[in-house]
Amino acid sequence: MAHLLREVGLDFVGAAPVRHVFARETVAPPEAVYSALAEDVAGWTQWYGAVTLARPLDGGARREIRLMGGTRFEETVLAAERPEVYAYRVDLTNAPGSRAIVEEWRLAPAGAGTRVQWTIAVDGTAPFRTSVRLARPGLARAFRGAVTSLDRRLAASAS
Repeated sequence: MAHLLREVGLDFVGAAPVRHVFARETVAPPEAVYSALAEDVAGWTQWYGAVTLARPLDGGARREIRLMGGTRFEETVLAAERPEVYAYRVDLTNAPGSRAIVEEWRLAPAGAGTRVQWTIAVDGTAPFRTSVRLARPGLARAFRGAVTSLDRRLAASAS
């Protein structure tokens, strides 16, 4: 059953009770990575293995995301600052125990490529917070795989 989450802003990324921060470098430049994140939302299914459906809503101001296993999210974009920041808040989800979720993607030049940093910030019931803490290794694996896949995809489209 889907439920509404608390409306939080971008500052929640630094204040959330549970935060995971992951970073990885790509060969692709920041503009290309930003475009894939923020402008080709439907393309997420091609490079983020856990994402089974991704579509922009309301002209890109919102998103609908579905993950393997059936988790669903409706999100509001909080920041879309080319080519440095793309962030969104989960407004509606079927993830039990969640109360607030914000994800932030920060991009910075790294040589000719990009340093991609993903932060997931959450609040919820004690069991939810514990499960997100325990999920850190799996989230790290998913992030590494997604960024590697995205980098390969961007390299193939550039050639």
